[in-house]
Amino acid sequence: MGRVSSGTFDEAISAWRQWQDAPWGRLRYAIAANNLGRHLDEALPGGAPGHVLDVAGGNGVEAVRLATAGHKVTLVDYSAQMLAAAAEIARKAGVADRMTIVESDVARLPELLAGLEHDLVLCHNLLPYVTDVEATLRTCLDVLRPGGVLSVIANNAHSEPLRVAVREQDPSAALEALNSPVRMTRTFGAPMTPRTADEVIAVLSKLGARVDGHYGIRSVCDYMADDERKYDASFYAELERLEIALADRLPYKLTARLFHVVAVKPVA
Repeated sequence: MGRVSSGTFDEAISAWRQWQDAPWGRLRYAIAANNLGRHLDEALPGGAPGHVLDVAGGNGVEAVRLATAGHKVTLVDYSAQMLAAAAEIARKAGVADRMTIVESDVARLPELLAGLEHDLVLCHNLLPYVTDVEATLRTCLDVLRPGGVLSVIANNAHSEPLRVAVREQDPSAALEALNSPVRMTRTFGAPMTPRTADEVIAVLSKLGARVDGHYGIRSVCDYMADDERKYDASFYAELERLEIALADRLPYKLTARLFHVVAVKPVA
């Protein structure tokens, strides 16, 4: 499938934690949770505890949230430092007994999880770092039960040129971003390939999945230049309400910083 070296993420864990605590990081998790909440009744009927797989889940912020809600969660990542941090977060939250932590490349999931099926699979922030999107999504669907839900979040290729033009007011750099398929992440300093929701939806449809939701994450936050104001609690609360309201609306979700696609594995 192709991937970035695990050392890249090991070395950037401190910067990643800072990003998660920043307003834009908090928005990312809040909006994603709200979007996914619309589909949990299908993934986990009646709110009963289920089996969740978090693929490339890093330091486990989302995995721990789901474990706290009562689900059994398997967290897979190939960064040892990220997984060590996840284990500590789970311990502090009192849910270590509901979490299984696996250090592995995504390509080995069918081998490692042979015979196991999950109600919900998270594939968040992985696709920008793989070369074969179809193989990655097929692997995620293979370990999902029929009728189960797959949640995919990735950087939106439509966003970067607009962000550079609007926020940084740099038309030349925006034009360069428009024509550049690979970009460098600020947090990890690693090359990444932004995708589009249409691209991912087409692959999921080809693999037989039914796409039930397409959302945007951070439709306006990243175009607002005053980052300091976002730390104000009342302003942040208003911004979060706006972002959630925009998440499933056109045209805003098309140029959001991230796209969020939710699909269902067909029942044979």
